[in-house]
Amino acid sequence: MATLLYVKSSISGDHGQSSQLAEQLIADWKAKNPQGEVLTRDLFADEIPHLDAKRFGALISSPDERSSEQQAIVDFSDQLIDEVRQADMLVIGVPMYNFGVPSQMKAWIDHLARAGVTFKYTEAGSVGLLEDKPVLLLATRGGQYKDVGADFQIPFVTQFLSFIGLNDTRVIYAEGLAMGEELAQQALSAAKQSLGEQLQ
Repeated sequence: MATLLYVKSSISGDHGQSSQLAEQLIADWKAKNPQGEVLTRDLFADEIPHLDAKRFGALISSPDERSSEQQAIVDFSDQLIDEVRQADMLVIGVPMYNFGVPSQMKAWIDHLARAGVTFKYTEAGSVGLLEDKPVLLLATRGGQYKDVGADFQIPFVTQFLSFIGLNDTRVIYAEGLAMGEELAQQALSAAKQSLGEQLQ
């Protein structure tokens, strides 16, 4: 049975543009995979703690030396990693807030980055340990950044995904959403058309 993992990160919930694009894609995916399962990781509804010294110490601790509190932190990280492992495809909503990803998404990323679990270092450099699979990033922005050398968001996300082994990354952009109704509608229409092409 096919499984799609949807990582939702809009502070506007279902009203966010990235969320609405994702819902359309998921509906199309379900139509093509009627027996498939959609798992949703809502980074706001089920808030992920931000990385601090305690959590970092737990994530790098030796299994035979962990306290029960540290083990609970590791178990939570393992759950997030397993969600990615079990999925055949990932859909990640990536709204831009202050030129970067939502802080909750950064917290999710910090819990996925586990030496010896999702990546390892070798003499030739780092090696991702997760099995590759399609990852679709839905990048929504109020302004226009992609073609003017001011996008520091998607390069960060794609570099991290590649770092843990996920190299088949595709990006759908919807930019200029706060630059007037006409431009916003054009951007959303183009993004929706691109969504349909992803599942063909």
